Amino acid sequence: MLQNTGKLAGYTIFITGASRGIGKAIALKAARDGANVVIAAKTADPHPKLPGTIYTAAAEIEAAGGKALPCIVDVRDEKQINNAVGKAVEKFGGIDILVNNASAINLTGTLETPMKKIDLMLGINLRGTYLTSKLCIPHLLKSKNPHILNLSPPLNLNPIWFKNHTAYTMAKYGMSMCVLGMAEEFKGSIAVNALWPKTAIQTAAMDMLGGSGIDKQCRKVEIVADAAYAIFKQPTSFTGQFVIDEDILRKEGIRDFDVYAVEPGHPLLPDFFLDQQPEDLARQMKEHGATPAFKSGKTSTDSASTGPVSDMFNIIRGVLSPDIVKTTQGVYRFDLSGDHAGVWYIDLKNDAGSAGSGEPPVKADVIMTLDSSDFIKMFEGKLKPTMAFMSGKLKIKGDMGLAIKLEKMMAMMKSKL
Repeated sequence: MLQNTGKLAGYTIFITGASRGIGKAIALKAARDGANVVIAAKTADPHPKLPGTIYTAAAEIEAAGGKALPCIVDVRDEKQINNAVGKAVEKFGGIDILVNNASAINLTGTLETPMKKIDLMLGINLRGTYLTSKLCIPHLLKSKNPHILNLSPPLNLNPIWFKNHTAYTMAKYGMSMCVLGMAEEFKGSIAVNALWPKTAIQTAAMDMLGGSGIDKQCRKVEIVADAAYAIFKQPTSFTGQFVIDEDILRKEGIRDFDVYAVEPGHPLLPDFFLDQQPEDLARQMKEHGATPAFKSGKTSTDSASTGPVSDMFNIIRGVLSPDIVKTTQGVYRFDLSGDHAGVWYIDLKNDAGSAGSGEPPVKADVIMTLDSSDFIKMFEGKLKPTMAFMSGKLKIKGDMGLAIKLEKMMAMMKSKL
């Protein structure tokens, strides 16, 4: 691993999304030099599914040798960012480095992506990065070696990285376009660069996308933290670069990358937006025991856009009506396992109803977990939800009454099959 040199002692680093994952790893790396770290993140209270808060991260940073300033920040909120920047300058005297790490991800196609999700991704990834940079730049210009580092990919314009999740790619590439523009705008004054991992990194987001078994195909967050540290050591003339973590660490003399692996010696999964095809990523994940929750783009059962579950949802959309919505008033999420694993939803609560792949546009009232083959049997009328539940084939979290109401839609669908 890359050794600390003390280079960042006394520097103030403002990091968005630093309560966990890559953001926290970068914070801890800097803290070991004696840096001041501003933890700008949303999680003030413990999350039921995700580890860490801004306060637990602050305690770890202090224990590592740094000084911490935890700030509740939603990067979509200009006032919250302004307040955090003001507190940072008041406590530490300025800002030397900005790390735009906060990000949102939703890997669904155009028809399946609710506008709420699009607004979230554009608001955090693109607008949040631009806004946080804008508010920090006046203070960065006063630093002796200022840096902006965005956790975003190279601008790979191969259509394969757009076709399955156009909204996410637009939002993530927005962060990269900030690098392209601001590096030129502030050339000679501020180093503005992007950093992206060569392989998948074990984070909460990766666990969500890959499911159980994905961790052994990943590297640890420390490799990204070491790469960020290597960038911060560079002068401001090092700017406009789209850096891959392994590449810059090789230039730093690192040769043993097994130390970064979750399971040394195990084949690693390449990250998105590089040269590996999406369908190859999905295949490799499955070969080594993971279940990808994103579309590979391949016309096979690996893809949520085709197959029996997708066909069933085409039929479901055909029977949706205001009457069903009025009498049901429930939002359903289906977590499917087996040959056609994935997350799907039926919204029988809003407008004329909707159905598709991915998370529902609003919070689900009922979450049903079952094998994809049993899901198909239920909607073909061959297996009632109540019987599936009693036999243990179906797990239900939420309103049991809504699960029974769903049988009305299933009865209507018999004539369509």
